[in-house]
Amino acid sequence: MTNYQKATVAVRACLLAACALLVAGPVPARAQALPESIQGDWLYVSVTRGDGGSGATRGTLLLCDPPQGHEQAVRACGELRAARGEVDRIPLKDTFCPMVYAPVSAAARGEWGGHAITYKETFANSCLMAARTGAVFALPHGPN
Repeated sequence: MTNYQKATVAVRACLLAACALLVAGPVPARAQALPESIQGDWLYVSVTRGDGGSGATRGTLLLCDPPQGHEQAVRACGELRAARGEVDRIPLKDTFCPMVYAPVSAAARGEWGGHAITYKETFANSCLMAARTGAVFALPHGPN
């Protein structure tokens, strides 16, 4: 099996695990074990339009050893490495954002440096979310 095929199998296994975690709902941190075929730091990141959780949600699996599974994986993994895996420690970007209320909720669950990571925050709009979280939640817009 080539390295590409091994990586594809690993990504598929991790996607299945992430979907199972989402369907199962909250579980104790010990039960969220990383599948043995996946190594390194990873986060399942999602963005939901609206502040009540009833909006459209899009998400992806961000793998960082090596960076993959996310359109801006290299940048997002670099920002996370600098922040030791803590999304809320990513430095605030100096950005001018419109004063438009179009809330978005960002969530991340995964493992970084052997520790469980959980993050959830609602922002007034996607510009403020990007200024606060860098590339971590820079997901492509899905169909409306």
